[in-house]
Formats: sequence, C-alpha cells, structure tokens
Amino acid sequence: MIVLIAPKIDIENETQILNQLFSAGLECYHLAKPNKNSQEHVDFIKEIDLKFHNRIVLHHFHELTNMFDLKGIHFEEEQRRNYIETPTRYFKDLNLFGKTISSSFSELNDLVDSDFEYDYHVLSSIFVSGNQPNVEGIQVKVSDIDKNIIAKYECDLSTIQKVFDLGYKGVAVSEKIWHNNEPVASFTKLKAHHDAIRTLL
Repeated sequence: MIVLIAPKIDIENETQILNQLFSAGLECYHLAKPNKNSQEHVDFIKEIDLKFHNRIVLHHFHELTNMFDLKGIHFEEEQRRNYIETPTRYFKDLNLFGKTISSSFSELNDLVDSDFEYDYHVLSSIFVSGNQPNVEGIQVKVSDIDKNIIAKYECDLSTIQKVFDLGYKGVAVSEKIWHNNEPVASFTKLKAHHDAIRTLL
C-alpha cells in the first residue's frame, strides 16, 4: 500500500498533478492541508475528478465525508488524543459507513497500546533518513505486531525493500513525490518497485 500525503503548502498545478497520479494508480491520498479552512477543502476536492473521490482520506474537517463520497478519515496525534482516547461523541454525526479510519503515531508503544481498531496505522520515525551522514538508522520492526502498520518514511527505490523487511504493510510518502521535478514519473517508478516486492511476500 502506498499512501501519498499532500504537501502542506500548495504547489503549482497540484490538483492537476493529483488527477494524473490517480490515473497512474494512486489508491490512497491523504488530504492534509492544516492551513486551509472548510470551504477551501471543499473547493480543493471539487477540482479532483469525481471518480477519484473515493481514494481521498481527510485529515481535517471530517464532516465533509457527509458531502463527498470519500475513502475515509485520518486522525493526527493531537486529534486522536482529543477525540479517540477520551470519551466524546465525535462520530455521532459522521456518515462513516464503508469508510476507513486511520491514525498517525510517532511512538510504537502508543500504537501497540491503542484499543481502537483502526483500518491502518501510520508510524513515523521508523528509522533515521539516510541523508544524515554518520547516523546509523534506527530500525523499528513491527512484524510481530498484529496490526496493519504503514511506515511514514520518504523511501526511494533503494530503501523500500527494508520497509517491508521490517514488517510494514506499506509506505506513506510526501516530499519524495511532490518535490520531484516529475512527480508522476517518480510515483510510477516507486509503485512499480513497491508492487514487485509485494508480489514476493
């Protein structure tokens, strides 16, 4: 599974590129735009082809799942603590039938201890990025954990194998795609490599 997280700051022709990424096989896009208000989220989603709406996961303004046929909702860490780990009626007015619910975690212990049954968990800081010289990667193995865990890591073709070796079910990337001069080509290469590895598991 490849999760593509939106760039926090808009880039030129972003929704046009996003439609191309969906056409290239992107199945899960996390709309994480903390600086956009509700109406700006609506306007952004409307620029995406209707047939791709069911691949979009919302980080903010979850109530928009009542307006659009989206893939699901995602809780960032603070949201999770406020709405999931403390008693609330957060879900009362949300139409989440058939939708996914996921959450971000920065600490493995918090993920393991979580009682909520998320469809998948996004774990960051699985190991130190290779672009930091003289730093040995901190590897967090999850193969013994009976949960669907996605690694948030800006992996490339040379490191994605390691992610699966550690027991992750996929990767969540952002800058590796969006900051590339050819984001669609970059994603296509990553997806081809990802799919080839998955067939061997």
